[in-house]
Amino acid sequence: MSKHDQNDQMDEKFHEIEEGLNTAEQFMEKNSKRLTIGFGTLFLLAVVIICYFKYYKAPREGKARTEVFVAQNNFDRDSFDLALNGDGSGNSGFLDIIDDFSGTPTANMANYYAGISYLHLGQYEDAIKYLSAFSTEDRMLKPISIGAQGDAYSQLKQEDKAIEMYIKAANSIKNDMTTPLYLFKAVKLIEIKGNKTKAIELLEQIKNDYPKSNEARIVNKYIERLK
Repeated sequence: MSKHDQNDQMDEKFHEIEEGLNTAEQFMEKNSKRLTIGFGTLFLLAVVIICYFKYYKAPREGKARTEVFVAQNNFDRDSFDLALNGDGSGNSGFLDIIDDFSGTPTANMANYYAGISYLHLGQYEDAIKYLSAFSTEDRMLKPISIGAQGDAYSQLKQEDKAIEMYIKAANSIKNDMTTPLYLFKAVKLIEIKGNKTKAIELLEQIKNDYPKSNEARIVNKYIERLK
């Protein structure tokens, strides 16, 4: 390619760039009012979000943490009715926390405590209601909250749903403690349902994948009996 042709190509590229800049400039001039309004709206939205978290949500979370203290103590003492409903002298229970501070992390955690409390009290449908409202990615709490729903369904004689929840709990966040525990709980119900093949499959999974677990120590006995 000749030097003349190269210069022509460069001139053409510079001309295209210049046209693009002119077009962008014209667009800014034509739409400056809309852009100003748009940026202003985004700024106001950002301010509203910051104020919401700083002056509304954060103080509510702080108050919720203070209010929940007595309920947690009652829960730790196995006083589940008091933990749920409060003590009648101004101390909130988990149900009050859930209602008064919805949307806060403490209210979310109160759903877990309420569900476990109802499970201990034998009110299994309420246990399922509150446990299913609880949301977490915690390595232990997530499988335990799902597995507790399995316990509630098992008590309600809804074996198929209980098995579903136990397997879901086992697979939600796999670890050496909760995974073999809930697989084994599923095995017991699956055996009752008469599906020996599936039961053996889950027992073999415990044996091979979680050999150091408490459940692995007894799976051979179950496998031999089922075979």
